[in-house]
Amino acid sequence: MHAAGDVRVEEREDPKIIEPTDAIIRVTASCICGSDLWPYRGLEPVKDQVMGHEYVGVVEEIGPEVKNVKVGDFVVGSFVISDNTCEICRSGYQSRCVHGEFVAATVGTQSDKARIPLADGTLVATPGQPDPGLIPSLLAASDVLGTGWFAAVAADAGPGKTVAVVGDGAVGLMGVLAAKQLGAGRIIAMSRNPQRQELARFYGATDIVQERGDEGVAKIKELTNGLGAHSVIEAVGTQESMMQAIRSTRPGGHVGFVGVAHDVELPGLELFFADIHLHGGPAPVRRFLPDLIQLIWDRKIDPGKVFDLTLPLEEAAEGYKAMDERRAIKVLLTA
Repeated sequence: MHAAGDVRVEEREDPKIIEPTDAIIRVTASCICGSDLWPYRGLEPVKDQVMGHEYVGVVEEIGPEVKNVKVGDFVVGSFVISDNTCEICRSGYQSRCVHGEFVAATVGTQSDKARIPLADGTLVATPGQPDPGLIPSLLAASDVLGTGWFAAVAADAGPGKTVAVVGDGAVGLMGVLAAKQLGAGRIIAMSRNPQRQELARFYGATDIVQERGDEGVAKIKELTNGLGAHSVIEAVGTQESMMQAIRSTRPGGHVGFVGVAHDVELPGLELFFADIHLHGGPAPVRRFLPDLIQLIWDRKIDPGKVFDLTLPLEEAAEGYKAMDERRAIKVLLTA
């Protein structure tokens, strides 16, 4: 991405092993993330930036210290590089690894090959070579599924809970899926888009709320006997979405926030009297990857349906445009 709205596919040198903990993968599939739209729309600075942080592929080469994956393995990687051994990683927050770095900033996986640092801590091999039909779902695990899952866990979704999901993008839809898998009895998806509403219902939504802002909050209260939801997933990252999430949560409830915050400020007094739990940030996808891969492998979940447009890598610019114009929920790029 050379500048806002300026995406080009260009030839780069093939990546090489630099550190003994590196792996080189041939990328089978990548995709465009909703967070990629922030710089595309000029809301984050960008200049000649390699793009992409979601990826699956086959290991082509490993450094001499790599032990957990081998050449020929099909792997899913987290969108954050992590060693998975530091004290923060061991506590379950690999997205804040002391040696961590964001794939988007340093690697760029909207490409046909990629060098993955700290391969042992970042990559997880699948049980075998996947059927082509599983690749979209495995790709979803790299970010949006893991992020939606973390949001649901952070929101304390579970049996007997009413979960409200603010945001009908890919992450919000994966939050619906995760809440369902975690046993939530009632799941309220907030969406105005018929296609996304349909997908939300497929993933387990029991109610749809089209209203936003204060009207959306009032509707959530109406559906919950005036109390608010036990668990609220915030998957957008704006001031309106965050306040909508907080105000939709009952006292003692939990907000799991994973939308990348832009100009969000929380009023201290309102937060004080809300009496709620706030938990979120960059999702530690690596914590959940083994279990999510197995659920996909066993065909117990189908997160790949979130991809509604597939394009060759050469047409990445069209993919950005389609997502920017909300003609696509999420674009899969084939290398």
